[in-house]
Amino acid sequence: MYMKLLDNLKILQKAGIFTTSDIKRYLGLSQDALRKLIWRYQKHGVLVKLRNGLYTLRGGGEPDSFLLANKLYQPSYVSFETALSFYGIIPETVYSVTSATAKLTRNISSLGREFSYRKIKRKAYGGFKPVKIGGNTVLMAEPEKAFADRLYFEFLKKTGPLDRVNARKLNKAIIVKYIKLFGNEKFLKWSKNAF
Repeated sequence: MYMKLLDNLKILQKAGIFTTSDIKRYLGLSQDALRKLIWRYQKHGVLVKLRNGLYTLRGGGEPDSFLLANKLYQPSYVSFETALSFYGIIPETVYSVTSATAKLTRNISSLGREFSYRKIKRKAYGGFKPVKIGGNTVLMAEPEKAFADRLYFEFLKKTGPLDRVNARKLNKAIIVKYIKLFGNEKFLKWSKNAF
């Protein structure tokens, strides 16, 4: 029985990250049986808890940081310095993953990694697309949207200015389009001198 369940969980592991609902649906367990299974598998080190209701299998390879960022706090998409570094717009390597969310600002630690979620206005929540990274599909800001998100937090004085930006990789008209989504005339005027 244990090996059969383990084999079934390994099938779920192909996604890298799965929820308690995924386990319940795939294995056809009752709520009580699901609780017992999760408790037992965590105790024996088979399941690794990423956050309440979110798991991965130990030894199945660590989930990609961007995929984990998308799953830990939803809705969210990878943006700000993380996306700018990914696209080569800033030369720095970014070690924590920063995402935009329409929910409350939050910081989460999981698997020894840091994930930061910055709240943006609902009407400005957009400008992201699915990107394939290592066999996973993650939600990532378009380069100009990541830049606009970052500029907004600089305008609010929540971050300092970026030192080195490869602006040749950015379309200024698209940046302005995304800046207008924030619906802030002062930000729009301020941004004209920011890039």
